[in-house]
Amino acid sequence: MMESAEHQPKIFGLRPEEQRAVETLYRAFSEGNPDLLDEAVTADWQDIPLAPHQQPGRDGMKPLIREFVAAFPDINIHIHEIIGAPGRAAVRAVITGTHTGEWFGISPTGRSFEMPIHEFHYIDNGRLTHTWHLEDWFGWLFQVGAWPVQSEEAA
Repeated sequence: MMESAEHQPKIFGLRPEEQRAVETLYRAFSEGNPDLLDEAVTADWQDIPLAPHQQPGRDGMKPLIREFVAAFPDINIHIHEIIGAPGRAAVRAVITGTHTGEWFGISPTGRSFEMPIHEFHYIDNGRLTHTWHLEDWFGWLFQVGAWPVQSEEAA
């Protein structure tokens, strides 16, 4: 997630502890270290919507991070900008990687992808309490060749 000077994210309106919490959430994924969530989010953090089979709270996200990193070991999250207001942060970023492990029932394709994400966070006392997220998973399906689904007759 560390970028050269010309690719540094634009960050507006956050206190240092709020910025640290937001960036640490994304580092948990890009570094494959789910325990970083302990520094970034509250124990009862609400991730909205939950992923298939994800349990609620901080501990519910940790197995998902492990699965994510196993499926995309070269994952990179580039934050373009973070826009803050008191107790709030909006993030515009892109995830890149290569699909080399099973993800949500889709066998590895070996294809690279670039997926935009947009997320909104509530922050209290330097920790995220809520995250609403939107990722372009449909675009990801196209990029890795999992959509459109080929019928056996056409194959």
